[in-house]
Amino acid sequence: MKKLPSVMRAIVQKELGGELSIIETPILKPEKGQVLVRMEFSSINPSDLSMLQGTYAEKPSFPIIPGIEGSGTVIAHGGGAIAMLRNGKRVSATSTHGLGGCWAEYMVTSAMNVIPIGKETSFEEATSLIVNPLTAISFMDIAKKNNHKVIVNNAAGGALGKMIQRLGLKNNIEVISIVRNQKQLESLKAYGANTVIDSSWANYKEKLKEACTKLDAKLYFDAIGGDSTADFVEASPAGSHIYLYANLSEQEVHFNARTLLQNNKEIKGFYLGGYTADQNLIKTLGSINQAQKLLKTELKTDINQIYEMDKVNDAIEAYKSNMSGGKAVIRIRN
Repeated sequence: MKKLPSVMRAIVQKELGGELSIIETPILKPEKGQVLVRMEFSSINPSDLSMLQGTYAEKPSFPIIPGIEGSGTVIAHGGGAIAMLRNGKRVSATSTHGLGGCWAEYMVTSAMNVIPIGKETSFEEATSLIVNPLTAISFMDIAKKNNHKVIVNNAAGGALGKMIQRLGLKNNIEVISIVRNQKQLESLKAYGANTVIDSSWANYKEKLKEACTKLDAKLYFDAIGGDSTADFVEASPAGSHIYLYANLSEQEVHFNARTLLQNNKEIKGFYLGGYTADQNLIKTLGSINQAQKLLKTELKTDINQIYEMDKVNDAIEAYKSNMSGGKAVIRIRN
């Protein structure tokens, strides 16, 4: 095997909220159960923004190499059955807390965090294979497991919202999608969405409650938090379940607790890593297989622009200003 370099270029954040820069840093050696991935591309996700702002579930110790999701090739391993099987494979990968992220030329991660991809899947496509597709599949699983025929989803104009809408159509589950503007509304309508509500409407809350009551929608997925969670609490029928899976607003949630108590409503947290860990291996492998099969159709991710590593700050600002306009992707390897 070709000798590996001892150092790599990596994008780092040296302090909370600080700009990103490129440094040279030593390449970690994989231990048992770990693999070394030569990175090709990495996408920017809302969870990456949370990490940079210090609001992500797992608190980092600075300096950090960000990047939760990416693609590349496994070029070394530290032993263990799964790690050995992954060696030499083209993969989609997620980072492991404490080992550095995907925004570097090389990344050490758990062998369980890499998914081999077929020749028909490009590295650009594979960089968004895990987080959003598996989240959308998980939401459909929750709906089917509990016999829900309707789900309500906000922040629906983004990549994940479009996946949920398309999977809903495929699984005969009605999706009430909440978007922020007319352009996003028209985009979802073009995918075949029946019920799309614009939160900028003057009568938004009235229209939301009307749709939820008419369709007896009792399953809600909330990516925004804050006032949007309160809107779901108020609009949902008795016996509803609200899953909070992100907090894009970075706001606290305020509502009348009696609305929950007297109507038997429930708010739960959803974290993809925890949800996946609770599933048996066969179920998890089935979800991964489904994600790969649908990667070019229902679970397709549109890429807005590919940025070089030294343009990462531009990439983040562009993504923050238009999160529904397609993924910003960082090219790691030239």
